[in-house]
Amino acid sequence: MKARTFSFRRVTSVEEALAAFASCEGEARFLAGGQSLLPALNLRLDAPDLLIDISRVEGMRGVSVSSSGLRIGALTRHVEVLRSPLVAEHASLLSRAAPFVAHPAIRNLGTIGGSLALADPAAEFPTCILALNASLEIAGANGIRTVRADDYFRALYETDIGPGELLTAILIPPPSHGQRVHFDELARRRGDYAIVGLAVNAVIHDSNVKEIRLAFSSVGPIPTRAKTAEAQLIGTFLGAEGIASAQAALANDLSPDGTDEVSSETRMHLARVLLGRSLNALLREDK
Repeated sequence: MKARTFSFRRVTSVEEALAAFASCEGEARFLAGGQSLLPALNLRLDAPDLLIDISRVEGMRGVSVSSSGLRIGALTRHVEVLRSPLVAEHASLLSRAAPFVAHPAIRNLGTIGGSLALADPAAEFPTCILALNASLEIAGANGIRTVRADDYFRALYETDIGPGELLTAILIPPPSHGQRVHFDELARRRGDYAIVGLAVNAVIHDSNVKEIRLAFSSVGPIPTRAKTAEAQLIGTFLGAEGIASAQAALANDLSPDGTDEVSSETRMHLARVLLGRSLNALLREDK
C-alpha cells in the first residue's frame, strides 16, 4: 500500500513551519525523522493534505547545558542522545535508555522530539522525561510555552501539543547531589516494544531515599508514575523490607490492561520484578 497524494513543503525555521501549517486549508503534519509517520502514511492510517518537513530547522537540534539545566533540541536523533557526553553527564537516564530504543537503523533517523510528540506509551524516552521531571518547550502562534512532563501526556497518543503547535525542545533540570538513575525494560526481543519498562530517578544518601520518581511504560495509555510506591520509599532505608513494601504498593498505582499475548496479572508481576531489580541496582551503586 502507498500513501495518498499530498503536498510537500520543506522549511528551515520554526516560524516558517508554523506559517506553513496555518496556511494549509486541509490537514497538515510535521515530518522530522519519519520513523513513525511514514509507516502510518503508507498504511493510510494518516492522510494529511500537506507534509511539512522540519528536518532542516537547525534551531531545533543539538544539546546544550546552562545553569538552568540541559536543553535537547527536538530534532536531536536517538543516536545523538546515546552518544552525547553532555547527556551522559547531565541526564544519564536518557543515555541508559537510548540503547533500548528499537534498532540502530531507527536510532540513526528517529528523533527524540518525534518520540515525545507521538507519545507511544511503550516508548522509552516519554517514560524517562517523566522520571526526570522535565519540561517540554512548545512553539505556536502565540509564542513559546513550556509544560511539565507530568501535565504533557493526556491520553493514548494524545499530548498537550495543540493544533498547529510544534515541540521544539526538552528541558531537563540539573541533577541533584546524590542522584541515582536506572532504566530497564522487559521485552520479548531486544528492540521490541517493552512488555513493561521502568525509569527511576532518585536522590539517595547512605541508602536513605530522599527523593524518587518512578515512571513505568506499557502499563496504561500514557507513561505512568507510581506515586504510592514513591511515597512508600521516601524517607526510608533502601533495603529488602523497603523494596518489598514499594513492590506491594504498586497495586495502588498500576492497573494495566491485558492482551491476548500478555495478561494484566503478568504485566503487574513484571512491573514488581522491574521495580525490585532497579531499586537493588540503585542500592548497589550507593555503596
